[in-house]
Amino acid sequence: MTAKKTTPLPSKEQIAAFIREAGGDVSKREIARAFSLSGDHRTYLKDILHELAEDGMVRKGGKRRFADPVALPSVTIVEIFDTDRQGDLLARPVTKSDWDIANASTDGAPPLIRVLPAPRIRPAVGVGDRLLARLDRTAPNAYTARPIRRISHGTARILGVVEAVGDGFVLRSTDRKESGEFALRADDLGRAKPGDLVSAEILPRRGNRFGPKQARVVERLGSRAEPKAFSLIALHANDIPYVFTDEAVAQAEGAKPVTALGKRADLRPIPLVTIDGEDARDFDDAVFAEPDTDPANPGGWHLIVAIADVAWYVRPGDALDRTARDRGNSVYFPDRVVPMLPEQLSNNLCSLRPNEDRPCLAAHLWIDAEGRKTRHRFERALMRSAARLTYNRVQTAQDGAPDADIEPLMDTVIAPLYGAYAALARARTARGTLDLDIPEKKISVDEKGNVTGVAVRERFDSHRLIEEYMILANVAAAEALEAARQPVMYRVHDEPSLEKLESLRTTLATVGIKLAKGQVMMPKHFMRILEQAESLPSREMVHQMVLRTQAQAQYDPANIGHFGLALRRYAHFTSPIRRYADLLIHRALISAFGMGDGGLPPDVLAGFSDTAEHISMTERRAAKAEREVVDRYAALYLQDRVGASFPGRIGGVSRFGLFVTLHETGADGLVPISTLPADFYRHDEARNRLVGQRNGRVFSLGDAVTVRLAEADPLTGSLVLTLDEGDAIPLRGRPGPRPAPRKGGGKHRR
Repeated sequence: MTAKKTTPLPSKEQIAAFIREAGGDVSKREIARAFSLSGDHRTYLKDILHELAEDGMVRKGGKRRFADPVALPSVTIVEIFDTDRQGDLLARPVTKSDWDIANASTDGAPPLIRVLPAPRIRPAVGVGDRLLARLDRTAPNAYTARPIRRISHGTARILGVVEAVGDGFVLRSTDRKESGEFALRADDLGRAKPGDLVSAEILPRRGNRFGPKQARVVERLGSRAEPKAFSLIALHANDIPYVFTDEAVAQAEGAKPVTALGKRADLRPIPLVTIDGEDARDFDDAVFAEPDTDPANPGGWHLIVAIADVAWYVRPGDALDRTARDRGNSVYFPDRVVPMLPEQLSNNLCSLRPNEDRPCLAAHLWIDAEGRKTRHRFERALMRSAARLTYNRVQTAQDGAPDADIEPLMDTVIAPLYGAYAALARARTARGTLDLDIPEKKISVDEKGNVTGVAVRERFDSHRLIEEYMILANVAAAEALEAARQPVMYRVHDEPSLEKLESLRTTLATVGIKLAKGQVMMPKHFMRILEQAESLPSREMVHQMVLRTQAQAQYDPANIGHFGLALRRYAHFTSPIRRYADLLIHRALISAFGMGDGGLPPDVLAGFSDTAEHISMTERRAAKAEREVVDRYAALYLQDRVGASFPGRIGGVSRFGLFVTLHETGADGLVPISTLPADFYRHDEARNRLVGQRNGRVFSLGDAVTVRLAEADPLTGSLVLTLDEGDAIPLRGRPGPRPAPRKGGGKHRR
């Protein structure tokens, strides 16, 4: 009798790989059929699929369907935003969840979605339309969309600068992702002139579908030559509100300073000081430290973190509150600040300026000799800042060279601040937090908008001192509100997904660092990785890879803890002038401890989740706009150095080239794949490298390179680089040889 042949059960990794390679959503039945699973084996499959979804390795959809977590849904809403040179319509996802999926792609490039013809939809679909479409995945980050129905008509907008070309005009886009130029007819210019920054709508191609893309000016925004033009571009491109309503301005101008102590605690005799950057204008936190006099806490410290009482001036539902929630946060550019609140508040009444009485919420914090918090207390108070200090001055003083203004404060203010900081630093180390050394660009701009310098921003112990004081106060605020059973707008940071950890594991293996499979990762484990990389040439690459592995922090009324800081609960309390989340925490504390007017409204919970999602979005929006402006100023600064050589390091690898960070300025530029030494290059996503198929040349993340600046475009903020090597080919030279065609011809032939 012949034994019945049994089918081996697929592993978890095999099932995940099948779903990833399926090119779209697949049903549980299709997966079972692919692996010949039936009967009791279907229970095994159900359990495996549940684990994969929980671990983030697959995305669960409706009707028991599963997909690659970085693949867009098979049916979704898309918006047509442009056409390519062949006249094909290009689309992008609309919903936030789809954008989150798109942003999780390995090289960060937006998905390419080509819209197929839809003869049954009349009138014909065009730029600006929103469609419900069925997506077919043709490549890891490319799709075709088959329109199901039109949801809405619309007109795509674009920002650009008008330029005169011959007898006509063109619009040059400020978005580096937009290709080519847009033709402008004279009657489509409106009031715009060459050199003007404008908002325009993209028009359908007139006549020849292979002709130039066309646009019509809708609004003149200003002159390209004006100071602050770069930040103006970023504000409009990211839909950031920057003009306050008349009602909000009137309310701010009518606000009065708090002069009466009333029921507030009096902190004016205490020498609280603010420590900020040299260019700061709004001072929302002040600090003080002294040894704890409690004999039961030897070597311990008493800290005070005093924060501007914005809730006194901005009440729930009023004009200032509405505009603050709309903005979500302040936005900081090299040439201007777009504040969350009008300057009468942000730079005056709410700013803890030296030698002026200011209302505040104060956190009294007690720590032991090892920096562990033993207790805390919050109060509404009146304070008077003893000095406006800067990070540079404080660090110089601590290093032994105080200036004349700081010298009298050394024993009573500076030394105790650093003494308590030393204890907090020990607690941070013991807790095992994640400390990444990621360089940050600093742009110096004069009043005329000229760049006077681009450098990597220095970090001192004085920066870390303030960070630790703020973190301690934030933790205390979250704990106090939990104990009082008040709503908390948590600052949460999830642990890394298994897929990102697997990518990190593969990359680390190339530099000799092992990351065990199945290990439950904690911040301290990432710190061990960074310690192992400290002496390696690829040190910066490892820091970048660990950063990319991390989830994005956000706001949420449901607490999952803060992974990076290794904290069970965390909230933002210390910057209510520039973050709406902090204002919500202040209101909750006022309500929790009966501190007077300005607390949370009774119905706050009804919209708390929506507010969390909104302010998380505004934070991402601001960060994107800030990066864009910094990139534009960096390109402007380097524009006169085209042709010069710079040392740098590969900070990103994609299928279309290498992203290189320049050591001198921290600026990033692209080395197009067509300029690499002649060959055909394969993008090895798992190992973050380009590999030459013929000569074996490898370009990996973290490699040190010398590059030559080929182009610098301040309008888009893009730099084009070439390798400064003898075997590199010119910027617009021939591509490397193509690989041999596959056997069989037909659709496989190149």
